[in-house]
Amino acid sequence: MKRALAIIGAGLAFQIGMNPETAKAAEGAAGFYLLGSKTSMAGFIPPPGTYVSDLSYYYSGSTNVDLEFAGLTLTGGVDADAYYNLPIGIWVAPGKVLGGNAAFTVMAPIGWKDVEAGATVAGPLGGTISGRIQDDDTAFGDPVVGAALGWHEGNWHWNIGTLLNIPVGFWERGNLSNIGFNRWALDVTGAVTYLDMTSGIELSGAAGFTFNGENSDTDYKTGTEFHLEAAAVQNFSKSFGIGINGYFYDQVTGDTGGGARLGSFEGRVAALGPVVNWNFEIGKIPVSTSLKYFHEFDVKNRLEGDSGFFTLTMPLSVSGH
Repeated sequence: MKRALAIIGAGLAFQIGMNPETAKAAEGAAGFYLLGSKTSMAGFIPPPGTYVSDLSYYYSGSTNVDLEFAGLTLTGGVDADAYYNLPIGIWVAPGKVLGGNAAFTVMAPIGWKDVEAGATVAGPLGGTISGRIQDDDTAFGDPVVGAALGWHEGNWHWNIGTLLNIPVGFWERGNLSNIGFNRWALDVTGAVTYLDMTSGIELSGAAGFTFNGENSDTDYKTGTEFHLEAAAVQNFSKSFGIGINGYFYDQVTGDTGGGARLGSFEGRVAALGPVVNWNFEIGKIPVSTSLKYFHEFDVKNRLEGDSGFFTLTMPLSVSGH
């Protein structure tokens, strides 16, 4: 009985604060959109052709919990680490659609999470029960397909795109380290980039909303999530640039459904950090890389931590504009 209550308490602590991916106050505190993924060159779609990209993502964060629930006082915390690798295929169609270039993407993530949650539950008469639980898994996540339409005009580049999460990845009820989400989700994002290679200045921004379906196994519907990302980069040559990037996240509607027993818990976070872009050639094949780091602050109902991205992209074939 004591272990059961301890697990419940630790689970409540986890439910409020934990998100190894981007630490949102959503079901399992996780969302499929990776905050910080669209900063530098967010508005740019490459020329028609086929490309491959590999994105490595790491997040480490923690949170403390102190609340009253159903006559009980709950205190505790969550520590989480996560690593994802996302191989991505990109095809930019030849010809024009509404005057722009149409691009299609598919990604199949594999991820590792290590989550530890501890809690102390105090009853109204002063008795306490404490416990810790820990899960770690390496598994395939939900595949994501996307489409975008982008335009170019002088130094300006802009696009609008969608991402669709397909819930077939690893998910188990009660597992703290689920890699999948067991729910459909759709993200819509618009992005713009100003790039002047004479001065070397790049300014980029992206804003979007994530709309979540219901997890039918838990009767939990995560609220709508807003994300805003930006970057300012000074390019010293066509090969090297360095700058600052950041993101802001706000859950604009609360979680609903019978499974949302702890309330809506709308989350918020901001983050800033450096970005470095480096382009080079392997033989005659151009390779683009980007390294990003983010430190989070102004956190509400989420983990607070640090994240990093390393992305490598190269063409398999390019057919020109």
